[in-house]
Amino acid sequence: MRTILLNPGPVNVSDRVRAALLGPDLCHREPEFFDLQDAIRARLLQVFQTPADEYTAVLLTGSGTAMVEAMVSSGVPRGGRLLVAENGVYGERMARMARAHGIDVDVVDAGWMARPSIDAVAARLDASRFDALAIVHHETTTGLLNDLEPIAALCRRRGVRLLVDAVSALAGEALDFAALRPDAVACTANKCVQGLPGVSFALVRRDFMRAMSDVAERSLYLHLPRHFEEQERRSTPFTPSVQIAYALREALDELFEETVAGRIARYARATAIVRAGLESLGFELLLPPELRSTTMTAVKLPPDLGYAALHDSLKRSGFVIYAGQGALAATLFRVATMGAVAEDDYRRFVEALASIVARA
Repeated sequence: MRTILLNPGPVNVSDRVRAALLGPDLCHREPEFFDLQDAIRARLLQVFQTPADEYTAVLLTGSGTAMVEAMVSSGVPRGGRLLVAENGVYGERMARMARAHGIDVDVVDAGWMARPSIDAVAARLDASRFDALAIVHHETTTGLLNDLEPIAALCRRRGVRLLVDAVSALAGEALDFAALRPDAVACTANKCVQGLPGVSFALVRRDFMRAMSDVAERSLYLHLPRHFEEQERRSTPFTPSVQIAYALREALDELFEETVAGRIARYARATAIVRAGLESLGFELLLPPELRSTTMTAVKLPPDLGYAALHDSLKRSGFVIYAGQGALAATLFRVATMGAVAEDDYRRFVEALASIVARA
C-alpha cells in the first residue's frame, strides 16, 4: 500500500522523478555534471518566470534550512542589521540563524496567529537603520500565508533588502518576481517543487549577489557567493548530491509542463476537498480563511481524540499527518496538500478520518 504523505515535505513524488535517480554515476568535476547543474539553474529561472537579466539561480547541497541560513548569513554586511518579521517557528529560526552568525537582529513579533502589522514593520524600519528584512512566505507552523506585497513595497521605499524564506511556498503559492522584486528567495527541492530532499536553491537579484560578494564570509560552506561564483564558471566548491540533482531536473521539467499556476490550482482543489471534509466531520480549523495558505491546514484536536492515537490510526490506513509545534503540539494537527497525490487519495483520507471519528 502506498503511503500518502500529508506532512509538509518531504512529499510524495512521481514515478518519473523517482526513476531519475537511476541516472549514471558522475564525477562532480566532469563536464557532464556541469551540464546538469547549468540545466537546473536555467530551468529554475524559466519555471518561476524571473527576469533573466535581473536574477540568477544558485544551488546548494543541503536542506531548505541550509539555504535559508546561507541567505541570512551572506545577505547582511559586516556591521549591518537585520529585521525579521516573525509569526511562527520559521521566522524565529531566521532570527536564531542571524544571532548564531553574529548579526545584529531585531524582531517584529506578530504572534503565531496573525500577519505582521505593516504599521509596526514600518515604524521599526523608520526608527533604526536596517540593511535587510527577512520574512517567511508560508509559515507551516500554523499554515499561515504572509502577504508579501506590502512588505516588499516598504522595503523598496526604504532601500532595505528583502529576504524571503519560500521553502514551503514556492510553486505552491503565487510569487510574482517582477512585481515584488525580492532580493533573495530561498527554497528546497522537496516540497512544492516535488523533488527529493538534499538539494536547495535560491533565486537572487544579480545586483544583490554582487553586493554579497564584497562582504567577508561568515561561513565556509554557507557563503552563498562562493557557490554562485563556482557555478558561474561551471564548477562546484564542494561535493554535490548528484543523484538528487537528477531528480530535481526531472521535477522542474514536470513543473514546467504543469506550470506553476496549474500546480497551485491543483493544490487548491485538494485543499478544498480536505477542508470541506474536515468541517463536515466537526473539526475546527485553526485560522480564518483569509490567513490560510493553499497547501497547509491546521486543525484543532477535539478533546476526546489525542494526536498520537489519531496519527497511528491514520498511518495504518496509509496516511501520515503532522503534529503541531511548540505550544500548539498538544492541541492541533496539520494536513499538507502538496506533492504528487491524486484528488481521490484526499477523498480516501477524509473517509479514513470519518471512520476514526465514528469509533471515537
